[in-house]
Amino acid sequence: MNRILCGVLVMLAVAALATAQKDKKDNDEGPTAILNFLVLKEDNGKPVRNAAVVLHPVNSRGQQGRGGMELKTDLDGKAIYEGIPYGRLRVQALAPGFQTWGEDFDIDKEKVTITIKLKRPQQQFSVYGDKPKDSNPPKPQDQTKPN
Repeated sequence: MNRILCGVLVMLAVAALATAQKDKKDNDEGPTAILNFLVLKEDNGKPVRNAAVVLHPVNSRGQQGRGGMELKTDLDGKAIYEGIPYGRLRVQALAPGFQTWGEDFDIDKEKVTITIKLKRPQQQFSVYGDKPKDSNPPKPQDQTKPN
């Protein structure tokens, strides 16, 4: 029985050591950055509160990685996130009543400030609805009356 108990204790010790080494590697992956976001209305420069700022890692082929992080802006249109690893990052901003905004950034400094200016939606045209009036309508063809 003592042999089994010793074997189990050795296995637990090895597992604990492996977990500790993995945690140390995860913490030593490289430098991280502090990201400061400022979300503003493009037309008047006022802050957009409660906007969603979504962060996704991007690999070397430009493909968006799994996972991600969503932040919400405060009353001043600001959001902060600490601990983003250096590298490529896709940032998207969404807020009701505004167009979705997105851009990729290379994070390579300790502190990065990203200012996002959201636009109001543009007018959309449909082939099924009313067409805009043509400024150059076709001229009527000459019609000759038969005698």
